[in-house]
Amino acid sequence: MKQISAAAYLALRDAIPAIVWNKRPFESFLRTALRDHSELLIGLNFTDTKRIVTDQLVDRLIADESRYGDVTLRLMLELSSMTRFPNLEQLKDPEDRKLRINEAEAAVGLLSYIIKDYANDVAEIEKQRAAIQAQAAQSAAIRRFKDDLDSLKNRFLDLQSETDVHARGYAFESLLADLFLLYDFEPRVAYSISIEQIDGSFTFDTDDYIIEVRWRAAPSDRGDGDIFAKKVERKGKNAVGLFVSVNGFTEPFKQAFRESTPFISMDGADLYTVLDSRVRLDDLIRAKKRHANETGSCYLPASQVVG
Repeated sequence: MKQISAAAYLALRDAIPAIVWNKRPFESFLRTALRDHSELLIGLNFTDTKRIVTDQLVDRLIADESRYGDVTLRLMLELSSMTRFPNLEQLKDPEDRKLRINEAEAAVGLLSYIIKDYANDVAEIEKQRAAIQAQAAQSAAIRRFKDDLDSLKNRFLDLQSETDVHARGYAFESLLADLFLLYDFEPRVAYSISIEQIDGSFTFDTDDYIIEVRWRAAPSDRGDGDIFAKKVERKGKNAVGLFVSVNGFTEPFKQAFRESTPFISMDGADLYTVLDSRVRLDDLIRAKKRHANETGSCYLPASQVVG
């Protein structure tokens, strides 16, 4: 970054106190504009005149330009982009209001003209700012996703103590729908057609999945798998099944659907591995589908995907 000129610093000295009239909004502006470098404001007496405070601040920026040069340019850029001056617009005397706004516009206009000499530096600063904002947004989205996943995990753990089987079943179907929604799977809640009940469906990787959900004391047996397989086979050629059985599957179930299976399976351990953030649901579904395509088997534990 090239050295900031004396004219640029002088324009900054003039612009900062010109954009507001009252001391409280003046202090608020500086604290907000410099919130990432609040050390620059330590010891400034905001009961002094705006000009004195501004001079002290700019002196600090000049004294350590190698450290604060980008801060100075960002402050200049923010000021030069101002088109309205709300605090000045609140001045009661029309003539005084007009005079102060004209002074602010002139000061900001000069700063806007001068900062053009630092176009490359400003562009780099804006690029860095955009990258930081994008990273912050991504981090926030990840935190929200993790929080939502933790909430679903707590709901799943709470259901362990639910004694009403029907209430637990409905709550579990709702939990799965929320999980699929979190992963943008376009879930559809349970529905009925003329010959069968479907516990739900979703779309993932161009495939349409129909869902069978079981939370019973005993593992799902081969007969349960046979019934679900018929449901899947009656759907379109791109239809795939997902059989979710919290308490797992019997060996006869696994043996019956270890070749040419029309569905994949997921048990409670698989689901908890997802809810515990050890594997992403989309990665797990994709791995199970690939395993079914390659081996014909419906069964692939999440522990093998994670491990």
